[in-house]
Amino acid sequence: MRTFAGIPEELGKLENAAVVIIPVPYDGTSTYGKGADIGFEALMDASENMELYDIETNTVVYEKGIFITSAVTEESSPEAMCEAVEKTTDEYIETGKFVCLFGGEHSISIGAIRSFKKKYENLSVLQLDAHSDLRPEYNGSACNHACALHEASKNTNLVQVGIRSMDAVELPFVKKENFFDMYRINSTSNWMDEVINQLGDEVYLTIDLDIFDPSIMPSTGTPEPGGLYWYDVITLVRRVVEEKSLVGFDIVELAPVNGVPAPDFMAAKLLYKILSYKFNS
Repeated sequence: MRTFAGIPEELGKLENAAVVIIPVPYDGTSTYGKGADIGFEALMDASENMELYDIETNTVVYEKGIFITSAVTEESSPEAMCEAVEKTTDEYIETGKFVCLFGGEHSISIGAIRSFKKKYENLSVLQLDAHSDLRPEYNGSACNHACALHEASKNTNLVQVGIRSMDAVELPFVKKENFFDMYRINSTSNWMDEVINQLGDEVYLTIDLDIFDPSIMPSTGTPEPGGLYWYDVITLVRRVVEEKSLVGFDIVELAPVNGVPAPDFMAAKLLYKILSYKFNS
């Protein structure tokens, strides 16, 4: 039995775990760099080399228990994958555990958000991403990675942070007051306050790793220049956890580069850091 970060097997069992991680190694619609389907394995390898005491929160969050589900492997179509993710997420939300997902590419978030929206009627979705992902459809599918947040833009309170690349076709779906592109961020000293103010009480967080500048995160499908850095992202996440209710999250688009382990380690650290914030008493 392989556990996250190599924690003791007893703490990796569902009955003993406060946290559930759902792996979705899907890379069926990516259009540039491939490899997100092996991102979770890279994360698992890296996690086994992390120190598991978090200095900032003075916690050892793995002691709450972290269960890894069987991977969602449906890949017959993007639509079928999203349905499978939704069904699996539904199942684990009902256990009362804290549920998070790891991709895979960003299309996996469609199914996850559908599930959380059923549980939380007034859901806010906080998207940290280089791309707006608001196309109604792309390459013949509404479940393409380029459409990952289109549905959420219509039926949740979507707040977008870090955007620095989009197509003009997406503009009608942008909610200006909730759209924190990098140009707005770089010209607004209190942008984090503004982000927090636009969120409702219950927040689902979706992090595309290309939110980070490619100087520290080259291992992603479409690395866009001019992104955020580690402390920008974790400071915002910490504030969301402290000031709102974080109900779940996903991390997507880790496409490992052979011989470059630092981004894999950062992704594992990010997942563990979010859990450390969530369970910091």
